[in-house]
Amino acid sequence: MHSFAPSVSELHVVLGLVVALPAITGLVLGVAMLARRTPSEAAIGRLVSWAIGLSTALSVALTGSWIALGARARDVHLATWFAVPGHAFTIGALLDGLSLTMTLVTNVICFLVARFSIRYLHREPGYARFFLLLCVFTTGMHVLVLAGSYDLLFVGWELVGLASVLLIAFFSHRSGPVRGAVRAMITYRVGDVGLLVAGILLHQAAGSAEFADAFAGGAQDLHHAHGIASATTIGLVLLVAVLGKSAQLPLGGWLPRAMEGPTPSSALFYGALSVHAGVYLLLRSAPLLEASPVASAAVAIVGALSAVHATMVARTQSDAKSLLAYATITQVGLMLVEIGLHLWTWALVHMVAHAFLRLLQLLRTPSALRDAQEIRAALAATPTPRPSLWARVLPAPTLAWLQHLSMRRFFVDEILERFVVEPVMRASRALDRVERHGVAALSGWTRTSAERAHVEPARARVSTSPRSHEETLP
Repeated sequence: MHSFAPSVSELHVVLGLVVALPAITGLVLGVAMLARRTPSEAAIGRLVSWAIGLSTALSVALTGSWIALGARARDVHLATWFAVPGHAFTIGALLDGLSLTMTLVTNVICFLVARFSIRYLHREPGYARFFLLLCVFTTGMHVLVLAGSYDLLFVGWELVGLASVLLIAFFSHRSGPVRGAVRAMITYRVGDVGLLVAGILLHQAAGSAEFADAFAGGAQDLHHAHGIASATTIGLVLLVAVLGKSAQLPLGGWLPRAMEGPTPSSALFYGALSVHAGVYLLLRSAPLLEASPVASAAVAIVGALSAVHATMVARTQSDAKSLLAYATITQVGLMLVEIGLHLWTWALVHMVAHAFLRLLQLLRTPSALRDAQEIRAALAATPTPRPSLWARVLPAPTLAWLQHLSMRRFFVDEILERFVVEPVMRASRALDRVERHGVAALSGWTRTSAERAHVEPARARVSTSPRSHEETLP
């Protein structure tokens, strides 16, 4: 009997199909929508479900092939996009336990959300648009978690952010979702700058942003070759990227506002996958954190402060989705504490378990509210909650003060709104006015130039015609 031993080329083919299936499906659906040939709801549901389902099966096969080939980290080079002296943008993947675990989790969760959304969004005007963005998001997550470099990871990071913003503003006829999408977009841009700067700094320090090259020698080589200052700087800049994407203090105010989107997108983005992208980024950058105690301590401190802040704010929320949003921020903060303490396996297990838990809770939110109403009707009364430990220990004035601060979210949102969001919006509106005036002036100048170019030859023809000379004779 021959043992199953897949070749490296077969591994590459399976890897490409895992990423390509949702990407091609989204492209086909997008072209059909542009051509005003949008398929029926049933056809869209079957197409997207089959694409993500096949991608899920192939990701299982990819994991099995990786195990059969020795279960060691493999740097897979697929192509080179462009190359200049000193730098090449390569398209490749890093296959290891972390990336393959997240690929499986991504596919399973996206498949469940796709199946749930077929009925949940039935007869919704944006039905096709939702499934198109679901394909974009799935492709972005695959690129993000399978990327073999910070350069390619940034591409997936941007695709995930794009799909997130567009789904927050899914109900664009209401002002609330649009404002929430703008707030999320501004916060994402802050995180994007952090990730971009980290990639540039790593290029300068290690000569490459490829994980296999930059982290080949582990933390010790990073420490000796580039110095602790370089590793600390890159680690702290990466933390800025995590603050925006994973909604940590002080940039977490956008997450409750993002719940204005459809329930399936809330479950997919802000409970299961997108909010954990920052956690994955830190797990992928583990050698940097191991080489820098300062960066590790900063990650743990930010995570602990975010967890405490979100826990207290969650206790004053009056709706289920906001409560789950702050509960998610709390758990992600605890994951950052685990990463700061270098408990890599604990953080990965915590992230996977939390993703599935929040997916279930957010998808069941409408049913949970109905269940609570049925329980209250059966009991013919509202159950009296047990006093918490803090209510039994702290005096009443202190509890009232903490409740006031929690209801105001400790003024973090107000400070950011005044000193970050409003200045950015004012600058954006000013640039928009400058652009409009510039376009209008350029358009007017072009129109005037065209009219002059048309009139001057006509005048020249009139002035040189024989009749015109005769008419000018005395």
